[in-house]
Amino acid sequence: MNLASVICLVAALTLQGATAAAQDLPASSPTPGGIAVVDLGPADTAGTVRAFFGERRVMVTGHGGRLFAIVGIALDTEPGAATLLLDHDGRDSEVPFEISDRSYETQHITVANRRQVDPNPDDLERIGTEKKRIDAALRAWSDSAPQLNLLVPVEGRRSSAFGLRRFFNEQPRRPHSGIDIAAASGTPIRAAAAGRIVETGDFFFNGKTVFIDHGQGLVTMYCHMDEIDVAAGDTIARGAIIGAVGSSGRVTGPHLHWSVSLNGAMVDPDLLLDNPDQG
Repeated sequence: MNLASVICLVAALTLQGATAAAQDLPASSPTPGGIAVVDLGPADTAGTVRAFFGERRVMVTGHGGRLFAIVGIALDTEPGAATLLLDHDGRDSEVPFEISDRSYETQHITVANRRQVDPNPDDLERIGTEKKRIDAALRAWSDSAPQLNLLVPVEGRRSSAFGLRRFFNEQPRRPHSGIDIAAASGTPIRAAAAGRIVETGDFFFNGKTVFIDHGQGLVTMYCHMDEIDVAAGDTIARGAIIGAVGSSGRVTGPHLHWSVSLNGAMVDPDLLLDNPDQG
């Protein structure tokens, strides 16, 4: 099939149909903070097909004889018409899809350490330096094919949901970009999927943190740890212990903050879980 035929087929698809066609692909939820699963047609297209959303390359994976683009949508994305750019061996084409609206609940948190809400100038300098490292880790890209069904990384109670509109000491802050799982300090934390450690560190807000690159723009982040048992460059298996739950950084108690980044966008981890009722 030539690229023109692929594009015509994509324009006619429904995202819900794409999800139903392949149970081991992520759940398709084309909303802010969600994932669009875009059917690119039969996988017998000659040559290499690369896909981009904005300036970010997105995952393309085969399943059931077809190609799918797996597109992460950032929480601050405006609902409405969106465009996926395809590069087929240097030939560009655009694929339209629609982003639907989604509302999230609010959460009010009281933090005793006021510097964690209103950082001083030295803190702000540190935060700026750390943000560059964090952003680089979350946007890591490798060509290895990732596992798309993730494990919940720690046993515990789900204490905060993804996407909450947060207020710290009644001051509005950025939406919650992951899920929080409350557990006792020292509880083992496991890798959600196989991958390579791309960054670790002890950050102002996130505390002791590990970033794992799983391939093709899929990165997971594990925050507020008590201890880190891996180092940058390590290759790890699905379910391997990477550290332990703690209360480092901006917290009100011991828990794991777990985020999933897809093409640089924080997305709802539940869309990629083996069993969304876990945790």
